[in-house]
Amino acid sequence: MLSDTDVKMLKDLCLESRKEILSMIYNAQSGHIGGAFSAVEIMTVLFHKCMKTAALWKQDANFEFRDRFVLSKGHASAVLYSVLAQLAYFPKSELMSFRKLGTRLQGHPTKLCPGVEVPTGSLGQGLSMACGIALALKLDKKTENVFVLLGDGELQEGSVWEAFMHIAHLKLDNIIAIIDRNRLQIDGSTENIKALDNLEAKIKAFNWEVLTIDGHDLNEIYETIEKAKTMDRPVAIIANTVKGKGVSFMENNAGWHGKAPGKEDFEKAMAELNGN
Repeated sequence: MLSDTDVKMLKDLCLESRKEILSMIYNAQSGHIGGAFSAVEIMTVLFHKCMKTAALWKQDANFEFRDRFVLSKGHASAVLYSVLAQLAYFPKSELMSFRKLGTRLQGHPTKLCPGVEVPTGSLGQGLSMACGIALALKLDKKTENVFVLLGDGELQEGSVWEAFMHIAHLKLDNIIAIIDRNRLQIDGSTENIKALDNLEAKIKAFNWEVLTIDGHDLNEIYETIEKAKTMDRPVAIIANTVKGKGVSFMENNAGWHGKAPGKEDFEKAMAELNGN
């Protein structure tokens, strides 16, 4: 259980992250707000409380012993960059270079950015990358974990299910896959486009442990990830979330999957986040 002090800190960081994501995408006039907002609590708890991180990328003495993270839903890069900046992987001032020519903060994560383990963005590939990293850690007799964040629409890719099967076959208990289950993708509802339910039963059939949570409940996220670390098989956490979480007119609205706000919407959204 998180302490009251931790909960307050994490809530403040989540609010800060949403403001940064909104500003980054508005400034770039390009990006994916909906799926970045839905993953804010997951990413904040994971990086600030659950992962072993090397805050000074490649200069930290504990770099070799860091947990690894793969953002399989690479289009939600804005939330990753916000969290990495909070942890001083690079200066916060750099956030406003998001999606600009020559930036380290590309629209999809690349190795140019400190803290990014692998380039991602072609959906359906992140879990396979995590499999390779986790297997390498096992072969090197290391105990670190590999976390991977997937979108639910991404699960419509067959390569994801091949990875589920192979990871279980290899008994890689150092992989924790978190699924951002916001039920919307660029063209609308996941269930209308290619139904995923009963998602829990599907993944269990591949011999994974499956845990289902409220993806915006800080305590539940923390306790579930900590529990997943102790299990003797790969774990999938289905995090039920709200696309566009935090701004009323963006919530549960597929139109905000990959749209940048204009001036009026930006000011309205920022006012909401500021409690006005």
